[in-house]
Amino acid sequence: MCPASIHPIAIALALLACSSAPIAARGQTAKEVNEQTQFWGSLNSTSRLTDRWGAVGDFHIRRNDFIEDPSFYLLRFGAHYWLSDTLALTLGYAHNWVAPAREDWRTWTEENRIYQQVQHSTRLGRVSVLHRLRNEQRWREEVQDDSLTGEHAFSDRVRYLVSLTIPVSERASIPSLVLSDEILIQFGPDIVTNTFDQNRLFAGIKKSLSRDWSFDLGYMLVHQQKASGYEYDLNHTLRWFFYFTPDLRKTKSTHDPAGSEE
Repeated sequence: MCPASIHPIAIALALLACSSAPIAARGQTAKEVNEQTQFWGSLNSTSRLTDRWGAVGDFHIRRNDFIEDPSFYLLRFGAHYWLSDTLALTLGYAHNWVAPAREDWRTWTEENRIYQQVQHSTRLGRVSVLHRLRNEQRWREEVQDDSLTGEHAFSDRVRYLVSLTIPVSERASIPSLVLSDEILIQFGPDIVTNTFDQNRLFAGIKKSLSRDWSFDLGYMLVHQQKASGYEYDLNHTLRWFFYFTPDLRKTKSTHDPAGSEE
């Protein structure tokens, strides 16, 4: 079935329901939830070089206790291939620098990723709809007693996102409403109790600054299950993402595809 034929609101609600469903406890260990506040900022770029080829890149900063403590820094880039103005494929690489998992530790870990992605954008009336399916192969450094072991843990993570951009006014100066949900599941030899990795639910506004620049700003609720299986993070996150989308083709398409979501 083509993604455009699936009602996006139904998908978002189904994903949220699945990710919020209780997960059976292992043994007699009680579920523990750690609530915290975060700030997540990023710069995301999609540059169209020809009718078929382009380049993507993004840099992310996430901090805990709103902005007090570091969480991670992520750099990602890749080659982008348009099958049509509404359907595109991406192949790329990402590197992640992750802050120590415990307050009394000092050792940062690094992660290498290779990812593949398919993205479909369309419109339902005036509403822009984005579907994105991404597959990531991840190699994460392992740490024990605040020291790197020299070993890497491998996992494969699958992510599905649906995003709606809803205009609230005919005036371009008025921001649009953005609603999105992304569910992440993972597999691998070390993934035993947390196949469900996390769910990211976002609500906010999107504002164009110029032909090539825009941003979205709003609240993201990140619900993540830890490796223990009974520990969860519930992150109340202020998200502020900037987008740079230059079209460098000499002759440009008249089709206006739906917006992007990182």
